[in-house]
Amino acid sequence: MQYLPRPARTRFPLSLLALAVLLASGTGQAEEATTLDTVTVIGQDTGSYASDRASVGGFGEAPLLDTPASISVFNQALLKDQQARLLSDVLKNDASTGEAYAPVGYYENFEIRGYSLNAASSYKINGRTITGEQNVALENKEQVEVLKGLSGLQSGVSEPGGVINYVTKRPQDVRSVTLGTDAEGGRYLATDVGAWLDAEQTVGVRVNLAHEDLRSYIDHTDGNRDFASLALDWNLSPNALWQFDAEYQNRRQPSAPGYQLLGGSELPHGIDPHDRIGYQSWADPVRIESLNLNTRFEYRFDDAWTGTLSASRSKVVIDDYSAFPWGCYGAASCADSAVPNYFSPEGDYDLYDFRSPDDTRRNDELEAALHGQFATGWLRHELTVGTSAFRRVLDSRPELNEWVGTGNIYTGIGAVEPFDGEPGHSYRHLDSRQYGLFASDRISLNDQWQVVLGGRQVRLDERTFDSDGDTTRHTRRSEFLPNGALIFKPREDISIYGSYSKGLSLGGEAPWFASNAGDTLAPTSSRQVEFGIKQELPGFDWSAALFQIHQAYQFARPNGDGTFTYVQQGQQKNSGLELSASGRVTSALQLSGSVAAIRSRVVGSGTDDYEGHQAINVPRLRASLQADYALAEVPGLSLLGTARYSGAKYADRDGAVEVGGYTVYDAGARFSTRIGDYPTTLRLSVDNLFDKRYWRDVGEYFGDGYLFQGAPRTARLTASVNF
Repeated sequence: MQYLPRPARTRFPLSLLALAVLLASGTGQAEEATTLDTVTVIGQDTGSYASDRASVGGFGEAPLLDTPASISVFNQALLKDQQARLLSDVLKNDASTGEAYAPVGYYENFEIRGYSLNAASSYKINGRTITGEQNVALENKEQVEVLKGLSGLQSGVSEPGGVINYVTKRPQDVRSVTLGTDAEGGRYLATDVGAWLDAEQTVGVRVNLAHEDLRSYIDHTDGNRDFASLALDWNLSPNALWQFDAEYQNRRQPSAPGYQLLGGSELPHGIDPHDRIGYQSWADPVRIESLNLNTRFEYRFDDAWTGTLSASRSKVVIDDYSAFPWGCYGAASCADSAVPNYFSPEGDYDLYDFRSPDDTRRNDELEAALHGQFATGWLRHELTVGTSAFRRVLDSRPELNEWVGTGNIYTGIGAVEPFDGEPGHSYRHLDSRQYGLFASDRISLNDQWQVVLGGRQVRLDERTFDSDGDTTRHTRRSEFLPNGALIFKPREDISIYGSYSKGLSLGGEAPWFASNAGDTLAPTSSRQVEFGIKQELPGFDWSAALFQIHQAYQFARPNGDGTFTYVQQGQQKNSGLELSASGRVTSALQLSGSVAAIRSRVVGSGTDDYEGHQAINVPRLRASLQADYALAEVPGLSLLGTARYSGAKYADRDGAVEVGGYTVYDAGARFSTRIGDYPTTLRLSVDNLFDKRYWRDVGEYFGDGYLFQGAPRTARLTASVNF
């Protein structure tokens, strides 16, 4: 059998590190003296990682200290220093978040507080919901905000884990170019250009462009992406502001599939993280084309009252032509297994020709709100009332998923022929509409006590269709989602709160192997109680939160005869403690960190094997710490470091397969200087410094379990020039 050749790979070229040292030193030696432009070292970038405001917690930007919720904010200083390109690069800094099916080359999925997010409703740009089946570019983002816990008041129908909100950069006078490379030979170019078009700063624009040649650490997964964005601010009058944002990205990269448990009960061993399992030359890169549009009009009636009208459209088209390893139904070693939705004990797997072209997902949203401040007697009110409409549609062709051969994770697979066939015609699968009326009132009883009362009346109207256009399901649900909090401020810099909230989530879809395959279950309610404390000190802030969340448990219930039925039965109860802090410990040292201890249990499911232990893919403890230390001996030079810890977690619902915990260290440096008249910043990042081997993600996706290894040691180098 002829096996496909593996490309040559350069491991962590020393030239990359040498280049970083040479650039950071600002000097070099050559056989002949050469006159260079003057290089002047200037003070370091003093950007703090701490942020004190966010918009994801309510209906407008508000101080974190006054927001009765657990919120993390990752600002531009951190995004730049860590050279973040993907959301996973950002969320690794938050101990309450984790990956929940995030293959290299595909769009990433995440969980917060042990609950998976929903691509339909859990991701936003400037507060408007986007289609989550995309890897949102970060070049035009000012910060990334994470609201942990229920968001029914803010988002309507959404998952209980939380919401992620991207905040875009606004127009200002800026011109910069960033060049980059990495240890695999990738190339990166980005520009950030903005200006006010008149002296009165009436109209401003900002443009971000980026191109990246993606060189992955996994064999046969190189790709590329192109990105462009526009932000426009127009001050129509002293009281009227119109904002517009548009961003487009075209990303092409082969997807690296995950592994599965051997025999359903054992982790694979001795796996090279550079290997791409099941590679075939006929499998095309996954192409994800995304367009996000967002507009907002704000009018200030007077000093107390403001009205806003916002609208958005988010569209993603996915072309997926993959060679996908899954299960072992065709392997002789699994002949005696009734439902072998896993690799064989010897590592055998089935390979499928999977094709899903023209998979189109679109979100449209409209919101109108009125914000005001007034007093009723001795009570002071901050009131927001509004209405919203949201629509999500899915159009795609029937997936083609045909068996083409069998391989082995240790010995590989030869070249096999693709399936001779094409997917059918495109049709509308889903038309989901939500309508909402919402109100929130922050009532100040005095300088120390505040009460926040709010709620959203949401109406869900959702239809699914078959290929003939006939309705296969019609779900209608109307529910009130209350939200309340009590805030006590013993001092101006301390806030203590307790809150209660209710949420509504869409029901899950039964996996293909269930007896009710394709059925969508009824929407489920969730409830959360949270207590927290926050303090903002000069240059430093910290917070702590205790929470408990209840949601109906959805799973494929074993029927005892080798079959499964997808049901809602029992509850998943997650409770935990979150700690976070950020700020300057000394004038030279800046720290930012978080810790999350989560107890996730299933109760009342009727399946004893799924109860009495931690839920799948949720570690009991996670922690993350970032450090930035300015070297006084070398003006402009800062050393950067990150440590991430994850405790052990289970890779199956039975709690029979435990994946060990891990600690990963990252290191880097930032050097701020001036080359001629141009301020320049050099950044070096080395992730997984000690080349740790670990399983980063061991959860389920559409009912099947997958295992993904963490990235080996990788390095990036960029140079940013302001001109």
